[in-house]
Amino acid sequence: MTPAHPTTDARVVIIGAGIVGCSLADELTARGWTDVTVLDQGPLPAPGGSTSHAPGLVFQTSPSKTLTTFARYTVEKFSALQVDGLSCFNPVGGLELATTPERWADLHRKAGWAASWGVHGELVSPRRCKELWPLLDEAMILGGFHTPDDGLARAVLAARAQMDRAQQRGARFLDRHTVTGIEQADGRVTGVITDRGTFPATHVVSAAGFWGPVIGRMAGVDVPLLPLAHQYARTKPLPELAGANDPRTEASKPILRFQDRDLYFREHTDRIGIGSYAHRPLPVDPFTVLPYDEARARNMDMPSSFPFTTDDWAPSWEDSRRLMPALRHTDIEKGFNGVFSFTPDGMPLLGEAGTLGGFWLAEAVWVTHSAGVAKAVAEWMVDGHATTDLHECDLHRFEDAQRSPAYVHDRGSRQFIEVYDVIHPLQPMEQPRPLRVSPFHTRQQELGAHFLEGGGWERPHWFHANAHLVTDTPERDPWSARHWSPIAAAEARATRERVALYDMTPLRRLEVTGPGALAFLQRMTTNNLAKKPGAVTYTLLLDEKAGIRSDLTVARLAPDRFQVGANSPADLAWLQRHAPADVHLRDITSGTCCIGVWGPLARDLVQPLTRDDFSHEAFGYFRAKETYLGHVPVTALRLSYVGELGWELYTTADLGLRLWDTLWEAGAQHGVIAAGRAAFNSLRLEKGYRSWGHDMTEEHTPYEAGLGFAVRMDRGDFLGRTALEQLPPPQRTLTALLLDDPAAVVLGKEPVLVDGTPAGYVTSAAYGHTLGRCVAYAWLPAHLTTGTGVHIEYFGEKLPATVADEPLFDPKMTRIRR
Repeated sequence: MTPAHPTTDARVVIIGAGIVGCSLADELTARGWTDVTVLDQGPLPAPGGSTSHAPGLVFQTSPSKTLTTFARYTVEKFSALQVDGLSCFNPVGGLELATTPERWADLHRKAGWAASWGVHGELVSPRRCKELWPLLDEAMILGGFHTPDDGLARAVLAARAQMDRAQQRGARFLDRHTVTGIEQADGRVTGVITDRGTFPATHVVSAAGFWGPVIGRMAGVDVPLLPLAHQYARTKPLPELAGANDPRTEASKPILRFQDRDLYFREHTDRIGIGSYAHRPLPVDPFTVLPYDEARARNMDMPSSFPFTTDDWAPSWEDSRRLMPALRHTDIEKGFNGVFSFTPDGMPLLGEAGTLGGFWLAEAVWVTHSAGVAKAVAEWMVDGHATTDLHECDLHRFEDAQRSPAYVHDRGSRQFIEVYDVIHPLQPMEQPRPLRVSPFHTRQQELGAHFLEGGGWERPHWFHANAHLVTDTPERDPWSARHWSPIAAAEARATRERVALYDMTPLRRLEVTGPGALAFLQRMTTNNLAKKPGAVTYTLLLDEKAGIRSDLTVARLAPDRFQVGANSPADLAWLQRHAPADVHLRDITSGTCCIGVWGPLARDLVQPLTRDDFSHEAFGYFRAKETYLGHVPVTALRLSYVGELGWELYTTADLGLRLWDTLWEAGAQHGVIAAGRAAFNSLRLEKGYRSWGHDMTEEHTPYEAGLGFAVRMDRGDFLGRTALEQLPPPQRTLTALLLDDPAAVVLGKEPVLVDGTPAGYVTSAAYGHTLGRCVAYAWLPAHLTTGTGVHIEYFGEKLPATVADEPLFDPKMTRIRR
């Protein structure tokens, strides 16, 4: 690897010499950052954290493209590493079993993810499962998913190999150093204090695993992860495995998942290792975990290895014996409860803290993703951005309401329970709910809202009060029918034909004020915001390589005051990191609310409530006005995310219920309804409106995503402009597809086949009730032309679809601009 920065004054201290810390030291030094010190409280190369006891299973396929990318790099890197002639990765493959029809269907879905993300995998018969694992009871099995490139990472060896390489480039690794504090000055880290001295630093990375919250507290940085104990046991020697495996490589059969009983298996020469997620959550307080020597003195193998709880193990042992009858003739030789980390959403915590410059997190990372995470964080630190989209892992992604210890405990525990569950993409967590509700929540309940959850918010997806509006709609398959109702189709039609109220409160709102506000937003975004007050502009946040960090809607309400519609807390953190002293940013989401009033009768509903002129001539599209509707002061933005005439109406939270009631009463004569997110998503896809985080991310540029109209190169400099000027013509584009079968539905992340070969994947999809076809957007080769036939693989079935011109609905914008 050619160093990106062969000389640098960066001085890095990494806390934690597990697989993540060692991988990161290797990646940083390979990029020319060689002043790297790695500290750990235990002895090297196995200091006693999760790495020291990890079973090393690497299954690459995940519903997350990012996690799959991390895992693929981990396999690639560890396969090239050796210690004493032994590879750090054993490519035995992976095998996931289905013993229920639901799991067998889910393995078809997983095979689709593999095809989407470029992982080699195939669905196999029970007989083939038996060939791969002769100890299995074939009669129990309906089928399997075989991934020949998966395998076993030798985590301690991989840590050692990367440690050796980093040391050769100048890094140093110091064991038996317990971190006791983080030095800081003027909002930045300056060093790490240990029981054996202080180490100056310009960058500090917490790669401490389940000790992350302990290190975070020293730095004054919240680390929302929950350590949990997980059972792992080894059997006594099995005659059936005698002589089957080389003791150095330990295993020859695929790593095995029996997810219907929350179990996994791997060989240890003539023994079998068994891991279980079937037991109750066993949270661990990281502040009470014993130091290495004290743990050893209490007959614990290491601090992360807790005593085995046999009562929790009993059901899993019986399930294991049913799957492998040979286990009935042996017993468990040794077991332990190993500690590792979970977050509220099951994803890692990566990035630089917003409250302390130079303090980075690389936490809640499993061995599976370790090298990939380290590469991404090293790129982020050295180059200012990663080549992999990291929005799902950004430590700023959580709302304040999602950071309480109680929330982290409840959701982290649930993540443990659901590790191997079949999870629908719309399936909400059960607790704690309700947590965040809009001011309209009571009225929505009265209308029979069916709520799902996102970002802690209760979000109505349809309303049972609209059931009488339902007409014939195509029947859906059982999977796509989950968390959906034909009422959504009725609500979409009512929006197109009359008028509907949509609760848009969960959409993030920022206030940007100050004498430098305009110049700051001009520098940070791609479009031209230098317009008179009352203008609204759609624009993009780019990173230095021209990747789309977010899309924004910016309303200029006064010369020095802007309201910004954003996507996540990470947007605020990004803007705050770049804001000068004369700009003030404030998240106003919780103190405000929003109703979308959309449909051809929207003006008929709103105009009688105000003295201001809401005609198209006086209040044009993408304009803003501060006014009153009845007794309620509102900020009205002439925007429509559903492709119909209407406004987004904002007011303070205390007046939200009054606003809803005012609109509801006025709309009665026009047949107004309340409509939910299911109808909303259908309508926005018919119109071709993108959803950041689904349709485009930092891995995509504006021109690839079809958002070149939001880039103004005829004005001054802005972040990402230089990279935009150097971009080659797009080789891939976000492409609109219409499924040929009027009854077919896909949901997203399915592979798209061109001439029978995977060529891309679906980002967003929903049934277009106006069009009478399912609409899907997908990343596909740029050369595909309108009318080209493709196939979308959905649960193993290849559904025909056709490339379509966009927008699919109202291309001349006559319904919005009237």
